[in-house]
Amino acid sequence: MPNPGFETTTSDIISGQSLVGKVALVTGASAGLGIETARSLASAGATVYLLARDRRKLDAAVSTLQAESLAGQLECALLDLADLDQVRTAATGLLAACPRIDLLINNAGVMACPQGATAQGHELQLGTNHLGHFLLTCLLLPALRAAAQVSGEARVINLSSAGHRFAGMDFDDPDYQRRPYDKWQAYGQSKTANALFSVGLDARTRADGIRAFAVHPGAIMTELGRHMNDDDMKQVAASFPGGKMRFKSIPQGAATSVWAATSSELAGRGGLYLEDCQIAEAATADRAGGVESYALDTAMADRLWQLSQQWVGQTFCTN
Repeated sequence: MPNPGFETTTSDIISGQSLVGKVALVTGASAGLGIETARSLASAGATVYLLARDRRKLDAAVSTLQAESLAGQLECALLDLADLDQVRTAATGLLAACPRIDLLINNAGVMACPQGATAQGHELQLGTNHLGHFLLTCLLLPALRAAAQVSGEARVINLSSAGHRFAGMDFDDPDYQRRPYDKWQAYGQSKTANALFSVGLDARTRADGIRAFAVHPGAIMTELGRHMNDDDMKQVAASFPGGKMRFKSIPQGAATSVWAATSSELAGRGGLYLEDCQIAEAATADRAGGVESYALDTAMADRLWQLSQQWVGQTFCTN
């Protein structure tokens, strides 16, 4: 494969790889990056569970992939990340079906939506993008540990975004109960949380062979942008050097997730933020990519872990 970069696709990454015997779960798999990630992993022989909240869209996605006669097996399950009770129900079913999980791709998310709340009353973007995935991942740890015992390593991939640069974590008012709601600031906070969760998870599970990574997929035209209007596009573009935003195709956008899940270069590593199928450099004012230091801060990752446990009412990784 040529040097990985912006234009690398899922086909470039998965070519020549075998995932036969591996089990992968992909959230938000009914469209966009999720279905492309599932397609790529299944094409290499993995058993892939597509997870999404809409049964009709989920069934259509599975049917689409089945028509391609991929090498791997396709399964599906309902998952609503905005309701922690449903996350628990889904996790129970998944643990029963999958005693071993090699790859968990936490791909689902919402972006720049009007102010809303999850079933448990958390700000919708933080609750969906981070907290639902936090609980799902922690509940699935027994299956991830079991896979690592067999193969030596299991991986959790959390989709973050360059949008983490819009805001860090506001631990004093994460749910916008006292400050005015700003949809882009809230999105940035949730994407910072995705990166910090990767740092905190990796620190707690690396001894068990579970490694975690945060991924920036790039700017891609998918259903994720359904709440955006022309003014939003201009605002986001203005945050890029020169005011220009460079878009990726869906196969290019999903490539870093697939690279994070399968690359031998990342074996024995974790807690990293990845973009363009590479480990990201530090963010600077004159470049569009990179990762802010606060998104990899271990103290903030620990603080978020403790707060997330309080929110879900459950403690994980105590030993």
